Amino acid sequence: MTAVESIPVIDIASWISGDTGAERAIADRVDAACREIGFFLVTGHSVSEGIQRTLYDEARRFFDLPDSVKSLAHDAGDEMGGLVFLPLEREALAGTQGVIGPGDYKESLNYGAGLPGGRWPAGSAALREAFITYFAAMETLSKTMREIFCLAIGLPRDCFEEDFAGHLSALRVINYPEQPQPLAEGQVRAGAHTDYGFLTILRSEDTPGGLQVQGRGGAWIDAPAVEGAFIINIGDAFMRWTNGVWRSTPHRVVNPPAKAGRGSRRQSIPFFLNPRADTVINCLEPFLGEGGEALCPPITYADYIALKTRQANG
Repeated sequence: MTAVESIPVIDIASWISGDTGAERAIADRVDAACREIGFFLVTGHSVSEGIQRTLYDEARRFFDLPDSVKSLAHDAGDEMGGLVFLPLEREALAGTQGVIGPGDYKESLNYGAGLPGGRWPAGSAALREAFITYFAAMETLSKTMREIFCLAIGLPRDCFEEDFAGHLSALRVINYPEQPQPLAEGQVRAGAHTDYGFLTILRSEDTPGGLQVQGRGGAWIDAPAVEGAFIINIGDAFMRWTNGVWRSTPHRVVNPPAKAGRGSRRQSIPFFLNPRADTVINCLEPFLGEGGEALCPPITYADYIALKTRQANG
């Protein structure tokens, strides 16, 4: 395992190719990363750059539309697999950590095959296809990651699969606009928070004002930009499953330097892997420890995500 500014980079190509002789080493590296910082980068994941670029470009075209057009893709609606647009400052992610302040300076498009949303706007067929294709690629990669996690923990490789039948995963494209004028006091692109679910797979880009991860000592670490890599982090639900041994680490997206100008626009694509609603999150046996006690009581994923969402949206 190599480390870039304390966040490890792990090549999983041999796992995907079926090289069983390399599986143990990969699982051990993932286990160490999850215990130490809760973040790591994966290369060799086999997700094509074309799939990634298509969604990036189609979403960017949407974000460049006038606000009056974007607002038509609002968050009201019960169409399964619909589209949800959240405008600037709608979310305040630091609220999930009890910090009250201005909304985050970002806007987003949100989709989940098993989640409700509004109707897709007219003329958005290419955007919808890009979301569906990328979502499917993330389902494949996340299944690989679940198998790696199971080996790392010492569980059968299909241990989590029943929990993810009918999963409630979400795919989001986030636009962080340039900041030609100073923001409100304390306002940032995305406030410090932890992710709610099982894990997050992030496609990021190397622009000013990026992702930072909080190290064990409290210092903020810039997440590295590695060509072709995805950033993966553990979410709160998975941390509960591991009795707090694997870490759901606070992270944030900071503002660009004041003089960054036109090169400071940023766009990222996180995939949030979530179990199905009635999945009970309870401590896995290998993490019970000598006392045999769980730090948190059992809770369904539906109840847990409802609580976290209320905190984020005030």
